[in-house]
Amino acid sequence: MEFKEFTKGIIQRNAVFSLALGLCPVLAVTTRVENAIVMSLAVLFVLISSNLIVSAIKDFVPSEVRIPTFIVIIATLVTIVGLTLHGYSLSLYKNLGIFLPLIVVNCIILGRAEAFASQNSVSSTLLDSAGMGMGFALAIILVSSIREFFGTGKIIVLGYKVIPSLIPSPATAMILPPGAFLTIGILLGLLRRTGVMKNGESD
Repeated sequence: MEFKEFTKGIIQRNAVFSLALGLCPVLAVTTRVENAIVMSLAVLFVLISSNLIVSAIKDFVPSEVRIPTFIVIIATLVTIVGLTLHGYSLSLYKNLGIFLPLIVVNCIILGRAEAFASQNSVSSTLLDSAGMGMGFALAIILVSSIREFFGTGKIIVLGYKVIPSLIPSPATAMILPPGAFLTIGILLGLLRRTGVMKNGESD
């Protein structure tokens, strides 16, 4: 049962492909794989940390200030991530732009804090948060890999050519906004058609 708390967020209840949550960063920052990796790590850190804190203090927070408390916790962690990234990699910080601070209002994070962390133990929350975060990371990296490869003909991560130039005439539209909608739409259709992802509400 405990292991299921982890795996459900990766496959059956994938935040992007099953629940269609957190689509703004998926659409905006997936022009390059390295942007998606950094965004994934940021979301994973904030999601796990904030939900663990929420689960640990849930019995001490009055219901009247529950949501504001969650937001303050999430905003503090996002600020830590933003300042750290700004200090160590200004270029990546600029690439993510406004979508890094917008993690504060990412419905995946606040949704899991309200629907799961505030009602379950710390151990269960850790598994749930890690699974949901991994599911988001896999989704956003998959989308960015497709867009960067078909849009530029290659994939470069932190200066290294992961995949060399293979397409002589790449489809530039793939790294434009229409390419994001097209990629996500096709993946959603394929995954739901094959039954890999289920369409439903998070539990």
